[in-house]
This record gives sequence, C-alpha cells and structure tokens, in this order.
Amino acid sequence: MDHEKTLDLGNQIIDKLKTVYDPEIPVNIYDLGLIYNISIDEQSVAHITMTLTAPNCPVAETLPVEVEEIVMTIDGIEGCKVEITFDPPWTKDMMSEEAMLDLGFL
Repeated sequence: MDHEKTLDLGNQIIDKLKTVYDPEIPVNIYDLGLIYNISIDEQSVAHITMTLTAPNCPVAETLPVEVEEIVMTIDGIEGCKVEITFDPPWTKDMMSEEAMLDLGFL
C-alpha cells in the first residue's frame, strides 16, 4: 500500500474515532488520549492499540467492538483489530488541549 493511501486511511480512521465517546466523560476517545497507535498493514487491516480510562472501566467489553465497527465502515479498510493495553496507564495528561479545555482543566 502506498504512503499516500495509508495516510488518507489513517486520517479517516482518526475522523471516525473522534465520533466515539467515552460514556462517562463527554469527550471523544481520540482527544481523550485513549488511542495509542494506529497502523494499517499490507492487507488493509487496521491495527489499533488503545487503552481505557481505568482497568475496571464499564465499557471495557463494548468500546473495542464499537471501535472495530466504526473503522470497518471506511472504504478501503478490509479488517480491524483492536488491542487493549494498560501500559502505559492512561492519565489526564494524555488528553488533547481541546479535551482539557472542554473539561475545564486549562
């Protein structure tokens, strides 16, 4: 897959992830800093490494499925694999400036 196509698909993935919200915090998961890595392999499968705000997060079972489903709506993506990690643990410092403003941290 060429670099331009990969970049375009990556940007589309980010746009889609910005429509997925943590149910307890009114900010999308991308701006919350829950997405650690996005890559797309030669078979056009998206690989997303993400975390949750806490290991016992009530959406631990459903949020990765929601991420997979929304990414699969992108033309050109043939599959999506989401890996949950807690290393490093999420902190509010991982949020975007926009998210910090929205939540009153700035």
